[in-house]
Amino acid sequence: MNIFENINETSGKMADAGEVYVQKSQEYLKLKIFQQISVSITLVSKALIIGGLLLIALFFMSFALAMAIGQWLDNVALGYLIVAGLFLIVTFITYYKRNLINKKVIKSLSSKFFD
Repeated sequence: MNIFENINETSGKMADAGEVYVQKSQEYLKLKIFQQISVSITLVSKALIIGGLLLIALFFMSFALAMAIGQWLDNVALGYLIVAGLFLIVTFITYYKRNLINKKVIKSLSSKFFD
């Protein structure tokens, strides 16, 4: 009878330990989800703010460059065409290097998400 009582007591302890493990796992999962969401939201927020400011700066700089080239060539429309051509060249280079960009982004984000 003593053996059955020991088995019953041991199985009760195991059940309690299992419940504690499940509770701690749920708490860890909640914290990990919160971490991932907060990292994602801050990353997107920073990208939007910095990207927006850079876009405004690029707009004004390209406008000024087009005007300067236009005055230099005595044809403002040609200045705008040259700047537009530069943007198209940069766009095509970026398009063809998109796999390199994807690899760098995934590499930098993987350290944050899989730690």
